Amino acid sequence: MENIFIRGPSLNSRLLLGVALSLSLIFLDHKLNTFSSARALLNTLVSPLQYAANLPSEMLNWTTTSLTTQRNLLQENAKLTRENLLLREQLQTVAFLSQENAHLRALLGSDEKDELRKLVAEVMAIDNNPYSHQIVINKGTIDGVYEGQPVLDEHGVVGQVLHVATTNSRVLLISDITHAVPTRIQKNNVQLIVSGEGSLTEVTLEHVPHSTEIEVGDLLITSGLGRVFPEGYPVATVSRVIRDESRPFAQITAEPVAKLDRLKYLLLLWPNESDDES
Repeated sequence: MENIFIRGPSLNSRLLLGVALSLSLIFLDHKLNTFSSARALLNTLVSPLQYAANLPSEMLNWTTTSLTTQRNLLQENAKLTRENLLLREQLQTVAFLSQENAHLRALLGSDEKDELRKLVAEVMAIDNNPYSHQIVINKGTIDGVYEGQPVLDEHGVVGQVLHVATTNSRVLLISDITHAVPTRIQKNNVQLIVSGEGSLTEVTLEHVPHSTEIEVGDLLITSGLGRVFPEGYPVATVSRVIRDESRPFAQITAEPVAKLDRLKYLLLLWPNESDDES
């Protein structure tokens, strides 16, 4: 029976032939530079494959760089936001200090109060109960937070700490119906109580006589009474005054200075040691 397949040269013969051809090509290329154009063409053809093979590594490097840059920007933004909050808190008392400067000149013998200790906090959650205006912040007892502590934003008074846990705290907003702040009118020092009425954009003034010198646009600041809120921080701006003689008191509403519907970063204040001692 005849073989269907005709056997070619042996493997050893093929190896020797291949080695001989390779050596010949290497010699010709080295001495005569015969294959330079062919090599350039092959490199051109292979370059897209090299780029494709390198693409995952380049994409990984680009992603890493982008994430690092974004993280740095977020950290820088958070830092600038905290610094801005601290600066805005200091500006809140400028008008008050300017107004009181003439009165304080008569008290040269009194000691100057130390600057209040402050801590920046961030809102973690908002109470979804429509009848209770409360928020949760990311600072607690390990940060020295205590119940009743005053809380501000960059504009004015937000509320006070209601409950404290180890790593977070619950804050009662000034708009809550159970909250009240002792205030005074900045222009004439008339003492008033600002109470929440369940609206983030409106608070009321309780038991204001018809004869009280108050009008729309007046700024209400903390009076310092009650030893909860330090004196001189903005609370609300009078938005409506109704003097109905058939009622025992004037009906007065005000708009909170703090942006209670868009809280993000807050400021916790500690009282002066001199105040505690007194």
